[in-house]
Amino acid sequence: MVKIRLSRNGSNKKPFYKIVVTDSRSSRNGKFIEKIGFFNPIINNKNISFQINKEKIKYWISVGAKMSYRLKYLIKKYK
Repeated sequence: MVKIRLSRNGSNKKPFYKIVVTDSRSSRNGKFIEKIGFFNPIINNKNISFQINKEKIKYWISVGAKMSYRLKYLIKKYK
């Protein structure tokens, strides 16, 4: 199964997340198929802290990918 989820990067107490399309069996920071955006919770500006390619999200969902719960929440929050 293909999932759209967050992959954590950055150092201790300074997280940075990539939004990736990956196989559900791979680890959190393991191999991924495609990077489609990022989320930086440290920056307070909404336009800079969350960016996502909506065209690619629509494509992957139409193919059968499932979004993680946290990613659905972030998309609603930063819409």
